[in-house]
Amino acid sequence: MAGTAVKTAATALGAAAAFGAGAFAWGSLVERNRFGVRFETLPILEPGARPLTVLHLADLHLAPWQRAKIEWVRSLADLEPDLVVNTGDNLGHVEAQEALEYALAPFASAAGVYVNGSNDYVGPSYKNPLRYFTGPSKRDHKSTALDTPRLESFFQNDLGWLSLNNTARAMTIKGSNIEFFGVNDAHRGWDKLGSLPGAIETMQENVEWPPGRTGQDPITIGVTHAPYQRVLNSFVTNGADVIFAGHTHGGQVRVPGLPALVTNCDIPRDQAQGLSVWHHARRAAYLNVSAGIGTSIYAPVRFACPPEAVLVTLTAGDFSYS
Repeated sequence: MAGTAVKTAATALGAAAAFGAGAFAWGSLVERNRFGVRFETLPILEPGARPLTVLHLADLHLAPWQRAKIEWVRSLADLEPDLVVNTGDNLGHVEAQEALEYALAPFASAAGVYVNGSNDYVGPSYKNPLRYFTGPSKRDHKSTALDTPRLESFFQNDLGWLSLNNTARAMTIKGSNIEFFGVNDAHRGWDKLGSLPGAIETMQENVEWPPGRTGQDPITIGVTHAPYQRVLNSFVTNGADVIFAGHTHGGQVRVPGLPALVTNCDIPRDQAQGLSVWHHARRAAYLNVSAGIGTSIYAPVRFACPPEAVLVTLTAGDFSYS
C-alpha cells in the first residue's frame, strides 16, 4: 500500500510539473505573441455626430528584435483610426527607439495624444514576479536612462501627437469638439493632479473651436498611464466622459475566468482590463484599461491574458435623422 501511495504521489507531481512546463511554454512562446484587437462602442458624442474611431495603444515595451510585434503594430493603421491614444511604456530596451519609430510611422496621418509611463524614461530591470503580490512595484535606481527627448520629439514633430503629461489640450475631429487632459506616470508619483483644474481652465479660455461648432458641448477624454484610484477620481471630478489607461497588463498571468491576480496599482482587480464604469462622488465616466501589447523582456510570458490593442468607436448618444 505504501508503495502504491508513493507511486500515486509521484505521478501527481509529475503531472503537475508537466502542466506547469506546458503552461509556461504556452505563455512565453505562444500567447504573448497572440496579438489581437478588442472592439468597444461608446455612445457619448453629441446627437447627430459622425462616429469617431479611437485606437488605444498601451505598454508596447518594445525591443528591437521583436519583428512580429513591430509588423502587427504597423498593420493596425489599416483600421484607419481617427484618433490614437497612447498610454505609455513604449520602450522595452535602451536601443528600441528606432524600432518604435518604424512601428508607429504609419499613424502619422491620424490625430493623436499621449502620456508617458516610467518605461518612456528608464529601461526595464529584473523584478521578482512574486513581489507584485505584496503591492505595486518600486523603482529600481539602477535602471538605464532612455532618450525621452527623442521619443517625445518623434511623437510631437513626426506624428503630430499632443502631450497630455499633466496638462490639457483640445482638438476638433470630424466635427466633434474634444477636450483632453492627462497626467504623467502616477505609478512613479509624477502626476500633478492639483494642476489639472488650472490647465483645463486655461485650455478652455484659449481654445478656438471651428466656426459653427462653438455651441456644441465638447466631450472630455482623460488619459493616464497607471489607473490609480486618486487619478480616476480626479478625472471624474474634472468632467471626464471616458478615461483611457494601461499599465496593469491586465494582470498578465491570470486564472481563466477570474479577475486579474495582481494590478500593480490600487485599481480593483475586476477593473484591471476591459471597459467598465468608474464612479466617484455621484459622477461617473467610462473607463477603458488595456491589457497592453508587450511585456518586460525580463518577464516574457502571458497566460489567459493575450496582448491587445483596443479600437473604441465613439457614437452619438441617440438616434438622429437627416
